[in-house]
Order: sequence, then structure tokens, then C-alpha cells
Amino acid sequence: MRVTGEEQAGPVGTNTEESLDSPASARERHPFRAFFARNRTLDLTYRIVIAVVGATVVVVGIVLIPLPGPGWLIVFAGLALLATEFAWADRLLQYARGKVRGWTDWVTRQSWLVRGAIGLVGLLAIGGAVWLYLATLGTPGWVPEWVPIV
Repeated sequence: MRVTGEEQAGPVGTNTEESLDSPASARERHPFRAFFARNRTLDLTYRIVIAVVGATVVVVGIVLIPLPGPGWLIVFAGLALLATEFAWADRLLQYARGKVRGWTDWVTRQSWLVRGAIGLVGLLAIGGAVWLYLATLGTPGWVPEWVPIV
């Protein structure tokens, strides 16, 4: 027996047949989007801007992953920005969140020895990235002369 749209529809945004890429879904998730959704050109322009900005943020985050700093946080922020308009980005973000949650749960179940080893590996990776930077590009010009960097 096929369920009709009225019988199937629940709270806003729970209709499983409606794509996240549809303009109606965008209006439900973001009320300000109704203005853009009324005009096809504005809607397309808005989606292109979101795609370019989101992809740029993701690429910057990927470049920053091996360096000390918030590389993964920037990648997730870019994915979250893309997920406001694109269903594939939302699915990828949900998948990544699940993997991070699983990793976090696994680490919290480990002994202090394993947690310390994981932290040590992280510190060694950061130290290796800093060493590689200094070996490749040399000491940055903004570092004072009295700082003992090789």
C-alpha cells in the first residue's frame, strides 16, 4: 500500500521523499531563504556563492590539517556551510560526525596509557610538521633573532 504525501508528512523537514536540494526544503530549514527561492536567478546565485565559499573553507581546512591549529575544525565548518544547501554535503557531514563520535567514544574507553600514547603521537606529528616547515622554508622573518631556532 502506497502512503500519500499527506499521510506520510510529519513535522517540518521529516518528509523522506523531499530532497534537501529542493527550494521548499531550503525555505523550511532557513526562513530567510524564501526571498531567494522566489527568484530562480537569485536562488542559483546564492547556491553558487555557498558552494564556492564552502569549498574554499574546506580546501583551506585540508591544507591546515597537518599544521598545528584547527584544520579539522575548519573542514567541518566548511562542510556545515555546504550542508545548508546541498544534500550530499549534509550526508558527508553526518558520516564524519559519526566517525568522530565513534573515535571519541573508543578513546574514552581506553586506559590512560593508551590515551597518553595517542597524545604523544599527536605531539610528534605536530613537531614533525613544524620541523618540516622550518627545514623547508627556514625561520620566518617575524621571529626575533634571539629565539634559538635552528
